Amino acid sequence: MAKTTELPAGTQRLVIEHATSRGKSWLVWLLVIALLLSLGWNAWLYSSNRRYYGKLTPPTELFHSGDQTATERIALLRISGTISPPFTGRLLRQIKKAHEDDNVKGAILVVDSPGGFVADSHQIYHKLQALAADKPVYVSFKRIAASGGYYIAMGAGTKAKIFAEPTTWTGSIGVIIPRYNLSAIAKEYGVAVEPLTTGKYKDTMSPFRDMREDEKELWGEIIGDAFDRFVGVIADNRPTLDREKLKELATGQIFTANQAKANGLVDEIGFLEDVVESLKSEIGLTEARVVSYYTPPSILETVTGYTKAEAHPLNRLMDASVPRAMYLFSWKPIPDEYVQDE
Repeated sequence: MAKTTELPAGTQRLVIEHATSRGKSWLVWLLVIALLLSLGWNAWLYSSNRRYYGKLTPPTELFHSGDQTATERIALLRISGTISPPFTGRLLRQIKKAHEDDNVKGAILVVDSPGGFVADSHQIYHKLQALAADKPVYVSFKRIAASGGYYIAMGAGTKAKIFAEPTTWTGSIGVIIPRYNLSAIAKEYGVAVEPLTTGKYKDTMSPFRDMREDEKELWGEIIGDAFDRFVGVIADNRPTLDREKLKELATGQIFTANQAKANGLVDEIGFLEDVVESLKSEIGLTEARVVSYYTPPSILETVTGYTKAEAHPLNRLMDASVPRAMYLFSWKPIPDEYVQDE
């Protein structure tokens, strides 16, 4: 039996009631159900929006300059950094969008690239040819437009005008296959490389041995074929340059903007705004909306921070050998040993 405590006369009893555990459990369940309903609702909204906006595939059009209210457009097709995946695909989608948009009356290929893969350069060239067959395409060279960067510009066709900025470096007509010979280091550290191959040329690019003469001849024919295609592409699209003149220029050397113009590699010295005005005049437009295209970075690129061509690890490695001139102000103070006493 429960023991009852008698209280003195005149004393009031204070009763404190606590919520039962059953009441708490009902509250938790209600919150869980509300959370599940919310998740379901958001999932449905996401699915619906994905189906709707899925039709709006990238790249997205962005206003660059000109008349915002104009219907007729000039599209800027940009390539920056090394010509390689995934940035090749992005430029190809830009070209496709400009080609299929009836409001785009002309396009400008904006090049700031030291070149890149042979196959990627030719893919871009091929698609630009198709665009140039239907719409006028001009070219604007920025800091550097060399090798593959010059190759893709030929896709603008025989009627295109190529502009270079006053400080542009261009040219470098030629083909290179990078190869590093580490055989001396391997011998010094006792590294023995013994690959199992099905043919004598299967390990022809191995960096752990010297290349044989027959291998050099083999690869000479391969890059020779790519070189002949490069020269042919220029000859087909620069009517003022014949093959003999091209062979004199195709030494792999870089040309300044003035040198390039003197040799017929470019037509004019000017900036992007000059190219826009020239193309507008060619098309016969008094007003036009100049647009560029934007492709959202992938999840991987967002996480790693590699959202631009220049930042891609492969491109950084390939760009390491690209010569650059700089007007540089350095914050680093002059070391004491270089300071002379007055």
